[in-house]
Amino acid sequence: MIRVAAGEKLPLTQADVKREGWAIECRINAEDPFRNFLPSTGRLVRFAPPAQSMWQANTEALHGVRVDTGVQDGGEIPMFYDSMIAKLIVHGKDRAEAIAKMREALNGFVIRGISSNIPFQAALLAHPKFVAGDFNTGFIAEHYGHGFRAEDVPHDDADFLVALAAFVRRKSRERAAGLTGQLPGYGVKVGHDFSVIVLGATGEHLYKAVHVDEVVGQLGSAVVTVAGNRYAISSPSRLNDICITGECNGQPFTAQIERGTPRNPLALVVQHNGTRIETMVVSPRMAELHALMPFKAPADMSRYVLSPMPGLLVDVAVQVGQKVQAGERVAVIEAMKMENVLFAAADGVVGKVLAAKGESLVVDQPIVEFE
Repeated sequence: MIRVAAGEKLPLTQADVKREGWAIECRINAEDPFRNFLPSTGRLVRFAPPAQSMWQANTEALHGVRVDTGVQDGGEIPMFYDSMIAKLIVHGKDRAEAIAKMREALNGFVIRGISSNIPFQAALLAHPKFVAGDFNTGFIAEHYGHGFRAEDVPHDDADFLVALAAFVRRKSRERAAGLTGQLPGYGVKVGHDFSVIVLGATGEHLYKAVHVDEVVGQLGSAVVTVAGNRYAISSPSRLNDICITGECNGQPFTAQIERGTPRNPLALVVQHNGTRIETMVVSPRMAELHALMPFKAPADMSRYVLSPMPGLLVDVAVQVGQKVQAGERVAVIEAMKMENVLFAAADGVVGKVLAAKGESLVVDQPIVEFE
């Protein structure tokens, strides 16, 4: 660009520029798509992009994956810059192959500690109209005008996620059974019948009966049966890997598995093609007992104005004792070059102001409490 600006000619002509294949780029942003794409800041507890096979400096390497980023594992996503943290680029021989490559690359993009827009990217790539090429600049407003929700990313085979959870759990039990130091006759006996409990946020859990044939070989292979559907799964990935690869019924897959959540240390979280489920893989008897357990509903926070994102509280527009009407401005939060105004959802009287101007807030931190 500097040489052209100085009057030099380009070393190639338009005739030298030829089309070859199809490329797609996804911009990976530190945003929470389930909170109206509000910024998400904090520590990158894990940041592991998919393996690269294309590079900017090598234009001969085609039909692969490229990642442009300036962040790394353990880094901090601050509130002072915009939300883009990476560009994910794929190149295929045609559009269908490029879409398939991008979906697989998103499956293998590990981001923990902050939220990202990867589930939304996955939903777009799977949308029938996008796949058919029937889209324009009004696509998001037309199809996601209500906002983005978990049900907007339906999996084409939800039982595969259940089977994968059972496979990983059975593999870990198989490893435990092989540990040395056990007295003869008292070793761990690994069964074949399990129940996978898909945990719902509101206490409505789904119980799936699963049969897992023995995991054999170092690669870890098993046939998992869920609701009459057969999944022949093999994976060389280690038990502590978040991103796992393998084959299911002869087709390659990349998925993410996490062990434990803040609310349930026994949970297995499975992510694939933008869909995320939280499960518990237990014995059938334990599932029967679990179904009898009471559900503790989350606390009622309707009296509070909560911070929807991490950010800087730049203004509190109300004070204790003030009568506030629905729609009235309550506070302003600044994050990633944007000011976000919070409004009262209903009429009320301010009982307490719980955060001060200039304070750094975390997600769901109370700012104002109404009487």
